[in-house]
Amino acid sequence: MTQIADGRLARGDRTRAAALDSAIALATEAGLDGLTLGQLADRLGVSKSGLFAHWRSKEELQLATIERARESFKERVVAAAMDRPAGVGRLWKLHEARLEYIADDRLPGGCFFVNAQFEYDAKTGPVRERLAEVLAEWLALIERLATEAVDAGELAADVDVSQLAFEINAVGAATVYQSRLLPDSAVMSLARTAVLARLRSACTDPELLPRS
Repeated sequence: MTQIADGRLARGDRTRAAALDSAIALATEAGLDGLTLGQLADRLGVSKSGLFAHWRSKEELQLATIERARESFKERVVAAAMDRPAGVGRLWKLHEARLEYIADDRLPGGCFFVNAQFEYDAKTGPVRERLAEVLAEWLALIERLATEAVDAGELAADVDVSQLAFEINAVGAATVYQSRLLPDSAVMSLARTAVLARLRSACTDPELLPRS
């Protein structure tokens, strides 16, 4: 009986994760505020009542979608950077992995978080608060990796890590909307060059980073 129950629980978890992956993609198109249980049910080809077993309200679905997007971002972006040794190379890989995430066609509207943060920056409530927490977490991660690079002697000791984190994040955010509005532009190349030039200018040994 325990094995049967465990199997059902595992299947339920997989179903929930798949539904939330669809919710992430849908939110990049329709907006997080436009995400509803009815919309998601239509996308999945299931009944709306079936989704109530997982989320009892639109807000619950939105918050769960944010958490699933955060987990996915960590798996696809943060983990890729953490495979590199601490230092400027790890910081550079974080930016490269983020650009790959932005360009992924599984997200038809681009980065889930940049879109949602623009959408909710003037709103109030739990969804906006959670998005703000995730953004603060992301900036803190960039600062931490930059600090590690300073401690390793690979970035200059006088580098302002908060300023550097702002600039790296700003390039990523601009990449999201410009790549959608101007799809034929060289925005990915420009985004890569902008951060690479910034890091090389602050690096004690620029040869630790690619030339281009």
